[in-house]
Amino acid sequence: MELFSIKFNKLNKSFTTGFTLVEVLVAISIFTVSLIGMMSVLAGSIANTSYAKQKMIATYLAQEGIEYVRNMRDNAVLYTGGGNWTSFRNTPNIDYPALGDFTGFDREVWLDKTGLDSNEVKVFSKVEWAQGSGAKSVTFTENLFDWYEN
Repeated sequence: MELFSIKFNKLNKSFTTGFTLVEVLVAISIFTVSLIGMMSVLAGSIANTSYAKQKMIATYLAQEGIEYVRNMRDNAVLYTGGGNWTSFRNTPNIDYPALGDFTGFDREVWLDKTGLDSNEVKVFSKVEWAQGSGAKSVTFTENLFDWYEN
């Protein structure tokens, strides 16, 4: 009897030592779902990084537009012999150097004098770019004043 039980135990162990097909399929599906989740998070982070990079460039370009107009104001007031704020304030359009087609950014700089006193002007600098399925933009504003005193 003991001989039969030893053979039966050895025979029984050989049937229980491997994985079944169902266990393998469940393991593969769990691995696949976790891999797809990680890949979607990675793709989203790459898109967000690209947007952050483009927005940072647009922010610098918009700030540069404001600084350009501030420099125009300083030149008009300081280097015209006695301050020429009125000619600066009455500038119809800002003749700003173009960014070029290869950059992918469009910048527009303009002055707004409505609702302000004669010693103040509001400067707008707007940068637009296309990304993904739509257009994005960044707009900066700053108030400039006539600080020159005779």
